Amino acid sequence: MEKKRPSKGCSPLGLIKKIAGLGGSSPDTGKGKSKSSPITNQVSHGFHLVKGQSGHDMEDYHVAEYRKKKDHVLGLFAIYDGHLGDRVPTYLKDNLFDNILQEPNFWEDPTSAIINAYHSTDKLILEKSMQLGPGGSTAVTAIVINGKHLWVANVGDSRAVICRNKTAEQLSVDHEPHSEKKRIEKQGGFVTTLPGDVPRVNGQLAVARAFGDENLKAHLSSEPDVRGIRIDSTTQFVILASDGLWKVMSNQEAVDVVKNIKDPQAAAKRLTTEALTRKSKDDISCIVIRFG
Repeated sequence: MEKKRPSKGCSPLGLIKKIAGLGGSSPDTGKGKSKSSPITNQVSHGFHLVKGQSGHDMEDYHVAEYRKKKDHVLGLFAIYDGHLGDRVPTYLKDNLFDNILQEPNFWEDPTSAIINAYHSTDKLILEKSMQLGPGGSTAVTAIVINGKHLWVANVGDSRAVICRNKTAEQLSVDHEPHSEKKRIEKQGGFVTTLPGDVPRVNGQLAVARAFGDENLKAHLSSEPDVRGIRIDSTTQFVILASDGLWKVMSNQEAVDVVKNIKDPQAAAKRLTTEALTRKSKDDISCIVIRFG
């Protein structure tokens, strides 16, 4: 997701190199899994990130790790899609989950803890704007507790989709300017839609909620949508991805592409490759989390 920038084309050879992971910066890819125990179900994950063709440095960052807290095993996963630089998504990568887990009510009320941490983290980013610059970032975060409970939160248009019985269900909310036009106008901003372009806040930003963006903050929100669900035998996997994937693929199409791929790293790579073949030019970041 980005503000307005000149687009650059790509030759067929260049696209082939991109799909193969050749040329330009190397893709970031990997996988891992949690340890299972009598009180935890095993969780495995894979990720794959590819730089886009937008003429700027990679601005997508991810988190995919496991931590043990109070005899619980936590899977922490996130996609941060930056704009106007990578400082804000880098800050989120280093700090957001720590801030969530340090909330005193995290174990009793995860929803409130996540909302509070999103707000406090955004406040810190704005206070550090001299160091972090004028840019911002979307976020979609997922916290898996003992392989049995999942908490998803997001601001912006990076998305979380769950697959149950091979059917896709979106867990996050795309915070698009046209859907929040009344709030933006009430806060003194405006939404423009120029021919051939997407709706933008004050003609600049293509999302209505984000971290950072000091110059637009009076019209933006950092309020996350939060969803908690129980993981059961029908829950197969979750896809977290930046809009570089979702611009060219529906939720069900993404699920159908990888529903039979058991290796989550191979699944994440397959999704990014498919997005490239569909001519996505944005940075593409994807995490696939498998259960059981």
